Amino acid sequence: MADRSSVTVGVLGSYGGRNVGDEAILTAMLGRIRAQRPDAHVVLFSRNPDHSRTAHPDVEVVGWEGVCRERISEHLRRLSVLVLGGGGILYNTEARRYLRLVRTAQDLGVPVFTYAVGAGPLTDEADCAWIRATLSDAAEVTVRDEESKLVLEEAGLTRPVSVTADPALLLEPGDGGAELLRAEAVPRGVRLVGMSVREPGRAAEHLDEEGYHQLLANVGDFLVHRLDAHVVFVPMERDDMRHAHAVVSRMADADRCTVLHGNYRPQQVLDIVKELDLAIGMRLHFLIFAALAGIPLLPLPYAGKVFDFAQQIGAPALRGVVRETAGLLLAEVDRLWDERPARAAHTAARTASMRLRAAQTADRLLGYLDRTAPRPLIDSTVPTAASATG
Repeated sequence: MADRSSVTVGVLGSYGGRNVGDEAILTAMLGRIRAQRPDAHVVLFSRNPDHSRTAHPDVEVVGWEGVCRERISEHLRRLSVLVLGGGGILYNTEARRYLRLVRTAQDLGVPVFTYAVGAGPLTDEADCAWIRATLSDAAEVTVRDEESKLVLEEAGLTRPVSVTADPALLLEPGDGGAELLRAEAVPRGVRLVGMSVREPGRAAEHLDEEGYHQLLANVGDFLVHRLDAHVVFVPMERDDMRHAHAVVSRMADADRCTVLHGNYRPQQVLDIVKELDLAIGMRLHFLIFAALAGIPLLPLPYAGKVFDFAQQIGAPALRGVVRETAGLLLAEVDRLWDERPARAAHTAARTASMRLRAAQTADRLLGYLDRTAPRPLIDSTVPTAASATG
């Protein structure tokens, strides 16, 4: 009789943390796995199991933070493969937390596949040592951009690293954004410019909070006066709301702004972004959503991953929130608006190319599963509908 056992895929990343970008990565990844390996059983290792069970009711969710090695090993030893990523999780002091679990899986004989992971900043020697010890033994290492590949190489990783693209690029925009904006009392029939801000922190070590708040306030007032626009702040994490309000508080035209407060799924945020006329922002996945929606975008890079995305998408590669003066930034915003038809066409072509590379990550994982955990065969002793009636 044919083997009917299913493959069990573990997924480990920054999931359950209520970050729209991370959840977009997970949504796209799970969609690809389900479409091509419907026999797969998914075990999601989450930072917030309750949130993940609500967001993904069709997968098994396991909490892993603060769990001892013995207990987590019970779940790891069931896996056919552990998928690490995607998203930017390999950076100073954070990388070792994920890689301890990776090492435990490897000690149990579970292969590890890194899925378009993001890396950097990564200079702490302890984290670099974990990178070398674990990823050197991975079944395959794929990263989402050239910057991440360089970071891993500088950490001392000598094995081949493949560059694909962010998994969230595989999401498709829908048509629900207008209704969501109406529920947030965003004016209708006016130009809408979306803005994305974020907090300083370990992944954005060089941000001067007060300085970039004022810089973006200047941009917001310019958008109101130059374009007669309404500015919509799109939080990608809950704490983004606080920083959005800090920017609005410094604007002369604060009444021409809306900070979104809804608790939205990735697909809903993508649909909201589709309703915008222009996007200016810091958060990587806000910019990815703008590219998917086909609207002109201006990245404000605070880190290498955003700068790398700007280059890949053909957008101005500013070091906007760190180095540029307000005058230079406003001139770039003005140019973006004037050149938006040509910019949109150029961005669409680049986005299509990046989507193809994003699909390669899933193809590599599924190809690996086909080689190591073949699909279940239909039992030839069980009559099919055709043979039963023939």
